[in-house]
Amino acid sequence: MSRPPLPSISFLASLLICLTGYSLQAQSFSKAEIARWQQKAKQVTITRDTWGVPHIYGKTDADVVFGLLYTQCEDDFGRVEENYITSTGRLAEVEGESAIYHDLRARLFLDTTQAIAIYKKSPLWMKSLLDAFADGTNYYLYTHPEVKPRLLKRFQPWMPLMFSEGSIGGNISVVSTERLKAFYEQRKSTSYIDYTDHYERESIGSNGFAIAPAKSATKNALLLINPHTSFYFRSEVHMVSQEKLNAYGAVTWGQFFIYQGFNENCGWMHTTSYADSMDEYLETIEKKGNTLYYKHGKDLKPVRTQNVRIPYKTDVGLQYKDFTMYFTQHGPIAGEQGGKWIAIDMMNTPLNALSQSYLRTKATGYDSFKEVMKLNGNASNNTIFADKNGTIAYWHGNFMPKRDPKFDWEEPVDGSNPETDWKGLHAVDEIVQVRNPASGWIQNCNATPFTVSGSSSPDKGKYPTYMAPDAQNYRGINAARVLSQKKVFTLDTLIAAANDPHLAAFDELLPPLLAAYQTVSAAAGNQSKDLAEAIDVLKTWDKSYGKASIGQTLAIFWGEKIQKLARSRAAGDQRFDNLSLTAYTISSTSPQEKVKALTDVLSDLTRDFGTWKMPWGDINRYQRLTGKTQETYDDQKASIPVGFTSSAWGSLAAFAAKTYPGTKKRYGSVGNSFVAVVEFGKKVKARSVVTGGQSSQPGTKHFTDQAPLYCEGKFKDVLFYPEDIQKHVEKTYYPGEK
Repeated sequence: MSRPPLPSISFLASLLICLTGYSLQAQSFSKAEIARWQQKAKQVTITRDTWGVPHIYGKTDADVVFGLLYTQCEDDFGRVEENYITSTGRLAEVEGESAIYHDLRARLFLDTTQAIAIYKKSPLWMKSLLDAFADGTNYYLYTHPEVKPRLLKRFQPWMPLMFSEGSIGGNISVVSTERLKAFYEQRKSTSYIDYTDHYERESIGSNGFAIAPAKSATKNALLLINPHTSFYFRSEVHMVSQEKLNAYGAVTWGQFFIYQGFNENCGWMHTTSYADSMDEYLETIEKKGNTLYYKHGKDLKPVRTQNVRIPYKTDVGLQYKDFTMYFTQHGPIAGEQGGKWIAIDMMNTPLNALSQSYLRTKATGYDSFKEVMKLNGNASNNTIFADKNGTIAYWHGNFMPKRDPKFDWEEPVDGSNPETDWKGLHAVDEIVQVRNPASGWIQNCNATPFTVSGSSSPDKGKYPTYMAPDAQNYRGINAARVLSQKKVFTLDTLIAAANDPHLAAFDELLPPLLAAYQTVSAAAGNQSKDLAEAIDVLKTWDKSYGKASIGQTLAIFWGEKIQKLARSRAAGDQRFDNLSLTAYTISSTSPQEKVKALTDVLSDLTRDFGTWKMPWGDINRYQRLTGKTQETYDDQKASIPVGFTSSAWGSLAAFAAKTYPGTKKRYGSVGNSFVAVVEFGKKVKARSVVTGGQSSQPGTKHFTDQAPLYCEGKFKDVLFYPEDIQKHVEKTYYPGEK
C-alpha cells in the first residue's frame, strides 16, 4: 500500500497569492464601495439599550445583517476575526507551525474555492445576506482605521459558508489533528480517534427546558435557553426588519443569525448532540503505476487528489507547507488504522446549513419551524422548541444518514463493502423526537433522548441504535427530577429550576467514601481530628452548591482527586460518560485510597489557603480583566464569588473553573453564557443574562455590568417591544455615525 509523500517546505516568502485564493496583501477599499456602504448605513438604525444590547432595525433583512455585523465588530472585533481565521483554515498564519494541521483539516472538508463556487450559485436572498455580512464588517474596518486586524483586512461574502452552524466546535472539531499529522508525516498512529469522552466534554454542553401550557401558571408555553460555552462566545442581539424578521437571542461572533433565541411566535434552543451524524470508513488502498485506487465492492476506483499549500507564521515571515490531500467517495482521508486509510463522511452542505440557521429565526410556529428542518442542515445539535400556540417539541439531531443497522456505527466500518454506504438521509419525521408530551415538559442536557419527557419520552426500541447512542448524565437526571416534581411553572420558577443547586453525582460518589472511612478508621484506630471533622461536614452536607458551602469544596476537590486516580488505571482507549466514570471510580479505588484522597485534599487546602475549611465561593471566582479570548487571572485583583460549579457534577447552572499560573483560587472560563427564559403568550415576555456584559473593552460600562446578576443566577428583563425599548435607550445611531 502506498503512503502519502512527505510534505515539502517552500520558502517563497514573496509569494502574494496562496493556493487558497486569498491575497496576502491588504486590499484597499474603493470609492464606489465606500459610497455604497455609506448609503446602506443610512438605512440601518441601531438602538443600544441601557444594558448595551443592540436592537438593529432596517427595511430589509440584508440591512439588518449589515448593522448586526457592524455592532458585533464594535463590541468585539477580535472574536469576529478569530472565528473566521479559524473557520477558513488560516490559523497557522497567526499562530505558527503548531496550527498547520488545524488548517489542513479545515481545507480537507471545505476549501475557499468550493465556498466561492457555492456563493456564486446561492439564491438571491442568501447572496444578499452574504454580501451584507461582508459589507457591514468591511465598513466597520473603514470607519475604524485605528483597529488593526491580526490577519483579515477584508472580509469576503463567501466566508459564512465556512462557518454555517453556530455550534462551538462545528462538525470537524471531532476529527483528530494528531491523527492527521501522523498520517501526513508518516508517523505510526496507534489510535483512530481522540478519546475525548463525554465526561470531559460535559462543561461544553447546554440545557434546554420547555414547559407546556398544562404546567404553566399563565397557560402559555415556556422555554429555557441555557447554552454552556466558553465565556463570551456569543453576544445578545435583537434583529428587526420590515420583511418579518424580529428575532432576539444569542449570536455567535461573526455570524448573521440568532443561534439560540426566539421571535414573537416561537423559540428554539440547541444542545450539543451525540447523535451519530458522521462515519469513518477503512479504505483498502492499492497502487497501480503512479495512480492510487481504493476498493469498493468488485471495483477499484481512483483516489482523488488535491494539492494544497498551508502558509504559516515564522520569525522570518510566512513560510509554506505543501500537501497532497486524498479523497474517496466517502470523504477526505484523515488517518490510518491497521494499514488502511480512514475516510470521513459527514455533512458537507454549507448552503443548506446556513439557510436553515437563518430561516428558522423567521419561523411562525411548529409547522414552519419543522419545514425549515427539512433542509437537514444541522449535524451537531438537538433542538428544544416552544411556540405561542402552546406546542412544545424536541428533535434529537437533524442531519441523520440512513445506514444498515447490522454494522457497528460507533466504530470504523469497511469502506470496501458497498453495504456500508449511506442510503440517503432520514426524513425529519423519522428521527428521535417528541411533541406535546403528556408529562407537560421536555428537557435535554446533552444526554439520552429517551428520558427527555419522563414517562412520555420516545421509545428507544423504535429507533436504530445509531440515532441516539447518547449516554445519561447527572444534569439529565437532575433536570428530570426538577421538572417532574413541580406542578406549575412561572418565569420565576423556571429560573429557579435552571438554577437548582443539587449536585447529583455525589449521591453516588459520597456514600462509598463515608463507608470507606468507617472501614479504615475501624482498622487503624485513631484518625486525625481534621479528617474526622471533614467527614462530619460531608455527612451533613446537603449535596447542593452554594457560595458558603465547605462541604461542596471538600466533595469537589476529593471527587477530582479520586477520579484522576481512577482514570490513571483505565485502559488507554477506555471511554467514559458521567455515570460510567463514577462506577469505575468507585470500583477501581480501595477504601484506603478513597480516605487518603480526602486526607490529601485537607493538606492541599491548608497549604494553599491556611485552612481546609474553605467556603466554595472563596475559591470559585468570576473575574474579567482584559476582554481577550485568552483571559488572564490574578488572585490580587477583584473577583466575584460563584456558587455553581462544573456541570460534570450535575450542576444545571454550569461554571467550569480552574487555577491558572500564579493563582490559588479558581476562575471560570466555560459554562453558562447567554441564558434566557421566555413565555409565549399574546405578547412575548422574556428575561436574560450574559456572563459579563455586551462589550469586550475593559473600563467600559458594559464590560462586566451583568456579572453581579450572572454570579447570583439572576436575570434582567428583555426589552423586545418598541415601547419598552424606548424607555431604556442609551443611544441611537446608524453605522459609522460619529
